[in-house]
Amino acid sequence: MNQRDWLRRLPVVTRLVLAVAVTMALVLTGAAGLVYWRVRTALDQQLNDDLTTYRRSLDAAVRARTPLPPGPSGSLQQVLDAHGRVLRSSDALRHQPLLTPAELDTVAHGATVRRDVGSLLPITADTLRLQARRVTTDGQPRVVVAAVRRGHRDEALRELLAQLALVSALTLIAASYVGYRTARAALRPVERYRSGAATLADGVPHTRLDVPADRHDEITRLGHTLNHMLDRLQAAAERERRFVADASHELRTPLTLMRAELDVALHRPRSAGELTDTLRSVDTEVQRLIGLSNALLDLEGLGSGHHLTRARTRLADLVEAAVARHRRTAEQAGRVLSADVPDTAIDVDARWLQPALGNLFDNALRHGHGTVRLTATVHEGGLRLTVTDEGPGFPSEFLPRAFDRFARAEASRTSEGAGLGLAFVHAVALAHGGTAHAENTGHGGAVTLDLPC
Repeated sequence: MNQRDWLRRLPVVTRLVLAVAVTMALVLTGAAGLVYWRVRTALDQQLNDDLTTYRRSLDAAVRARTPLPPGPSGSLQQVLDAHGRVLRSSDALRHQPLLTPAELDTVAHGATVRRDVGSLLPITADTLRLQARRVTTDGQPRVVVAAVRRGHRDEALRELLAQLALVSALTLIAASYVGYRTARAALRPVERYRSGAATLADGVPHTRLDVPADRHDEITRLGHTLNHMLDRLQAAAERERRFVADASHELRTPLTLMRAELDVALHRPRSAGELTDTLRSVDTEVQRLIGLSNALLDLEGLGSGHHLTRARTRLADLVEAAVARHRRTAEQAGRVLSADVPDTAIDVDARWLQPALGNLFDNALRHGHGTVRLTATVHEGGLRLTVTDEGPGFPSEFLPRAFDRFARAEASRTSEGAGLGLAFVHAVALAHGGTAHAENTGHGGAVTLDLPC
């Protein structure tokens, strides 16, 4: 398992704390480095100024052949000839030369040598900073070496490093703790929402998450979104339970009738005519089952959204095909079917829209009275289809559930039809990205489809 996979397996709080700790460590390291560099530069500048001033005074004394002047506290001096022999030196140095042969050769050629003796870390004794330069006196070259002790400078820098390390460590610990507490506080509602949502998976009904009403941050919006999702899941589960109950009832009714007819036919000998009647009754129920099954399959096909294929279709031809299938039924009932349709082309799936209109005509002929009218209008890329009749209209208590599956205006389930016609119409409208609406006009019932085309 590589490092990336290992990090992904860590809890979110741990990853957030690690991110805060790493970021703060980088920031503190940069800040500490900047402070250390500024302080060291200032101390080195002061030390170099003192060393340069001291060396110049030594140069002047060597040229004038006067006694070497004393320097800053703890300073050292040394005068060498061109061959590296010590001519004059501080008592602490005795006759030990401060320059290496290579450095002596460099100074002999006119360059200035600057070097530190000893290190800051680890701690070493007799740390010096020296500066050497060639001086000519009485025609003879001399090498003047001035040195000052770095003890105070090094001690100040070591103290600064210790303080920076301590402050950085304490700051890093405090930032990590604050980051941990902040992450826990920020993710606590998420965990609460997760626990609440898990209760729905456990079958607890009417689950709602406790979302504060006085906040509008990202977590609160997540809670509202989850509540909306839970409401929709709850509604979907309720519709599924109702659908299964209604479908089982609808299927049980024709199956029960078929079983009763067959039991009666098998109970005693029957004449050919009686058997024919029994078979016709069974055939009627079989056709009812086939129709119910086809309607359910059509609804599921529309709900999947994969069976809708739009194509340019003349609206007049589509409506005429739907009207033609019901014209004979209307004539036999002494009813009139009329259509007011503009001569235009629309972009719809005629394979589904045509039977949807047929369902509206069938409902109007079955439950309404008088003339059945279809009015079509096309405006700004939208198609509105309205089918009206002159009957009593829809019962007021039926309108809110008019497009539910197996919903019927009649209380009895033994009435003709399965209650899937308007549900199919609604599914066709939704599949096209439109809406369906049922209402009473005062002169009868009306169903309107609004579709983008």
